[in-house]
Amino acid sequence: MTRITVDVNDEWLDAARDVLGTDTKVATINAALHSFAVRRQAREIVAAFDQVEMDFSGSADAWRYGGGRDLELLAEQARDTEAA
Repeated sequence: MTRITVDVNDEWLDAARDVLGTDTKVATINAALHSFAVRRQAREIVAAFDQVEMDFSGSADAWRYGGGRDLELLAEQARDTEAA
């Protein structure tokens, strides 16, 4: 771990503490940094999936035990939501 001394805006720190549910300054700063790192990873994963053409046709019948979810419809609804 790296030990640093920084000046932090108290209002922003309190706001972050409320959102993150942390109880110390150190925990709040670490949780905020972790949150940003996870968001970046999530964006990279979504970007990778966006580059791959996926065929969900027939997905409702593809699962065992009486079928599954219609992923084609879910993908279409997600695209419609993004467009709105």
